[in-house]
Amino acid sequence: MFVWSINLLKIAKKTFTVVVILFFCEFITPAYAADVPKVFSFQGAGYGHGVGMSQIGARGQALEGESATSILNYYYKDVVIAPVKDNYLLRVNIGHQLNSVSISTQSKSGILRLIPGESQGADTSTGSRNFPAKVNLTFGISGLNIMSKATYANGRVINLPVGQTWTIRWSGTRDLEGQDAVTSVNVNGVITKYRYGQIQIKSVKTPTDGYRMEVTNTVRLHDEYLWGIGEMPSSWPAAALQAQGIASRSYALNKVGKYNTACDCDIYAATRDQSFIGYAKEIEPRYGQLWKGAVNATATDTENGIAILYNSNPIAAYFFSSSSGQTESGIDVWTRDVPFVASVPDPWSLDPVLNPRYAHWQRTVDQNVISLAFGLPNVASLEIASRNPTGTVGVILATSAEGQVRQLSGEAFRSKCKIPSAWFDFLN
Repeated sequence: MFVWSINLLKIAKKTFTVVVILFFCEFITPAYAADVPKVFSFQGAGYGHGVGMSQIGARGQALEGESATSILNYYYKDVVIAPVKDNYLLRVNIGHQLNSVSISTQSKSGILRLIPGESQGADTSTGSRNFPAKVNLTFGISGLNIMSKATYANGRVINLPVGQTWTIRWSGTRDLEGQDAVTSVNVNGVITKYRYGQIQIKSVKTPTDGYRMEVTNTVRLHDEYLWGIGEMPSSWPAAALQAQGIASRSYALNKVGKYNTACDCDIYAATRDQSFIGYAKEIEPRYGQLWKGAVNATATDTENGIAILYNSNPIAAYFFSSSSGQTESGIDVWTRDVPFVASVPDPWSLDPVLNPRYAHWQRTVDQNVISLAFGLPNVASLEIASRNPTGTVGVILATSAEGQVRQLSGEAFRSKCKIPSAWFDFLN
């Protein structure tokens, strides 16, 4: 009986403890949830990192009658704008760390040539194979090898040899005579057209995910590459387009000879370098030829084009969409000096007629995006700890519900959270 009474007492104590815990949880849980907002709201101005040439500013100055040279001298300091040799081949990465990719020609005539290995100039391979128009070549990674097959217009499928590097050419280009053809590259459902150069597919080992395919388009910088730059609307004034063409040429020249094994390339076709959209830029309805004409106007002959030089070398000519009225210095954005840029007034970016989307903007960002950016389990509050001289956020602090504090630079925060710029504040 005594033992039984003790057991009853133990059970009663446990029951009481559970009830107490549940009672307190009833009050604690809602308070905790209230401390962790589902979203954070921001307002700001401008788009991009803010260093170098403001594209909206270039547009505004061009409309005011300024020349391309005048625009560039305004945004870049201590530079010389002069012709340099630019007739180099540039390997542009158009597909990074891919599991699959497909390539075809969409023209009614012309051929596609598949060459085993890496090839430049004359094709000396005995294993090359020509395919007629409308054949779709599909490539997939398997270990370190690339598996491939050809699908004909009538549905016939043939398997192709296994390889680790393939070169693809199409007729009407430098290294393959014949009817002009346009090649379409399908990467994750996004199709991009290429008229010039040749494509290479290579198996490259990644740091964490084994082997993946790197896809590159090798084009001539002087014209074939620049004609495909998609950084500025082709309908803008000629002086702004020419300023963009010179800046893009300078940026690409700065990359020549700096081969990157991770992408099997000299330069990426995406925003980590500059946007290269291939033939689509040249064939834009109504305006495509205006961009091509602006690029051609900045070439002095078939092997030279105008570039921005600092200490006699082409610069990595940084540019961005728009600011909050003043461009940034490199030291404030990337904590490193960029000697050829200065922080200058950029009032055109604040004109809602010139810059209707980003003269002022508002964004809402989900809790999970914010917490992931800071590497926290949650974010209960944000605080702007410092600002740079131009008003961009220098450091932003995040505090979790548990009291952990992390920080990011304003540039890192805007990049990770996909907000337009570091010129922002909280929206009440």
